[in-house]
Formats: sequence, C-alpha cells, structure tokens
Amino acid sequence: MIQKSVTATIDAATETRKPPLAWSDVAEFFTSKQQWVVENQFEIMIAVLIGTAIYFALVFLCKYAKRYAAKLDDPLRFRAIIGRTIGKTGYIFIFMLAVRLVTGFANTPQPLEAIISFLFVVAAAYQVAIWLRELILGFVERRASDGEDRSSETLANAMAIIKLIVTIALFAIASIVVLDNLGVDVTGLIAGLGIGGIAIGLAAQGIFADLFAALAIIFDKPFKRGETIQYDDTVGTVEKTGLKSTWIRSINGEEIVISNTNLLDKEIINFTRLERRRTRFAIGVVYQTPPEKAREIPGILREIVEANDARFVRCGFVGFGDSSINFELDFDIMSDDYEIVYQGRHVIGLEVLQKFNDLGYEFAYPTQTTFTSAPDGTMIMPYPEGGFGAVQDKD
Repeated sequence: MIQKSVTATIDAATETRKPPLAWSDVAEFFTSKQQWVVENQFEIMIAVLIGTAIYFALVFLCKYAKRYAAKLDDPLRFRAIIGRTIGKTGYIFIFMLAVRLVTGFANTPQPLEAIISFLFVVAAAYQVAIWLRELILGFVERRASDGEDRSSETLANAMAIIKLIVTIALFAIASIVVLDNLGVDVTGLIAGLGIGGIAIGLAAQGIFADLFAALAIIFDKPFKRGETIQYDDTVGTVEKTGLKSTWIRSINGEEIVISNTNLLDKEIINFTRLERRRTRFAIGVVYQTPPEKAREIPGILREIVEANDARFVRCGFVGFGDSSINFELDFDIMSDDYEIVYQGRHVIGLEVLQKFNDLGYEFAYPTQTTFTSAPDGTMIMPYPEGGFGAVQDKD
C-alpha cells in the first residue's frame, strides 16, 4: 500500500516537472516565425515601409527642433526649452515607437507583440524621464537666472545639485515602472527608498537646510550680489551667496559670513532697490529768533533742497524745545546708489549751515540761565553791575 502511494507521488512529480528547453523548441519557435513571415509578406512589407517613414520623420523633427532652439538668442525662452526637450529624444525610443505603431499592420504573433510592447515600455519610461528632466531644469534655470548673471558660481553650483537630484529621482521612478512591468513587487523597494531618504535627511538636516535656503535666495531673490542690505544692526554689501553661507562686506570693511538659514530667518532691508532715499533733518533755532524770520525758514530750506537736485517733501514747525524752536525738513535724493545719497545729504546739510549763518539765524544748543536772590528774597544780578570788565578795572 505504501509502495503504491510513493510510486504515485513520483509519477505525479514527473508529470508536473517542466522539461529543460531543448534545441527542438528553439527550432520550432523560429520555424513558426518563419511561417508567419511567409504568410504575411505583403503586410510585413507595408509595416516596414510605414515604420521607416515614421522613424525618419521623427528623427527629422527632433533635429529640426534642436537646431531651432540653438538659433534663438535667448537659450532660456520657452520655445528654446521646448525645442531642446524635443531634441533630447533618443533614437532607440523613436525606433521602438515606430515598431510599436506598425505591429498591427503585420498581424504580429502574440509572443512577439508582447516582447515589442515590453521593450517599448522600457524605452518610453526612460525617454519620459529624460524629457521631464530637460523641462524641469530648463524652467528652473529660467526662473533662477531671471535678472541674474547666468555664469555666476552660485547659480552653477545650485544647478549642478538640482540636476543631480532631479536625475536620480526621475530615473528611479522610471526604473520602478520598468520593474513593475516585469512583474516584480516594487512595494518593498519603494518603502526602502523612502526610509533611506528620511534617514539621510535627518543625518544632514543642517546642510540641507542651508542648501534649500540658498536655493530660496536664488529663486526668490530677496537680494543679489552687489546690493546693500541690513539685518539686525549689520549693514553691508553682498559679495557672494554660497550653498551654505552668504558673505557680506560691512560698511566698516569687515567681512561677515552668515549661514543662509540664519540670514533668511531675519528681517532683511534691501537699500539698493530704493528708487529714492528719504532724509530728515531736525533743525532748532534759538528763541530769540523773530517770528517773521522763523516763518521764512521752510522756504529757505526748500530752495536749498531743490537747488541740489533733490525732491523737497515737507518742512515746518514741529514743537517748542527746552532750548530751541524746532523745525523738521524731509527731502528725497533720487538715486539708488548709497554713495550718491550720502554725498547729497552732506552737501545739503552744509549749505543749510552756510545759509543760516549768512542770514543771521542762530542754531540752538542746550543752555541754562541762573537767577540769584538776596537774603530778603529779592532778585539780584549774578554778577557785579557793569559786568566782568568792571571787576577787572576795580582790581
């Protein structure tokens, strides 16, 4: 009984075991395909002619698009980016596309059609990755170099890193698509890539924070190289924006290096983008100034400002001080160059001083008058009658 059971098991295993591939099977495969060729000669010829026409038409289109993009004066125009993207089409993809389009004309056998479909998916997946990379890099570079020096070191380094990241991401997705079409379970692979990315991000979060801050500076453009900015109490000119730090030359001459993340966390004042700069002078004259002369002060200051190519804003009395009658003068110097603004403020200030001296206006400064009294409370002069000279004569 047991012997019969064992014998049956062996026979069943022998029946289910697949025999090794023999040369006869290979010969049979080629024989069947030869028979298909013989039976569909006319259809295959038509498919070959159509496929060849499609191939050369697409090749011509890609070369024309590439030449058209190269002729444009600005390589970052939308048409130039689209042309370069089309010009990146590979010959393998064009060939597989032409073959895939004409398989229906030749009554292609199912096994051969399945092989063609798989090869087309592989070529299409990587070709789409190449197209997307070219489009993404083109539009990113266009946005980053808007108003910037395209040959700058910072932009070149940033574009190299962006190109690496985009290339790895797109080709990883294309590889996953190909593996999925092969029937491979890619769930574990995707999970592993996600966990690996999280681990790398946590390990280098400081570096990545400064890197993305540098990209934010390049794309958002809160300031550019050569512009004068202020953060906290620091005022200086931007000399370089690196991938981790920004170099600023202060107005006192020191070179200040600050990380991009810390810089973007602060309130930044960009002085260079001002079309004009406003200056305010506080002017105080003595109380002995006659009212009719005080009324002329705004007009005098207006003439001085307009004579020096500045824009007069306002001027008038603002209050009674402890030792002065106070006026304020507001004017704009129409320039974004800080050196011109600085020199204009200097010239106008000195002309105000000269004009007031010529017209007899006295600038006020803190003064104090002391009164003394006799023992009976009556006020007396704080010095002998006749002044200090009388005392000297008496001596």
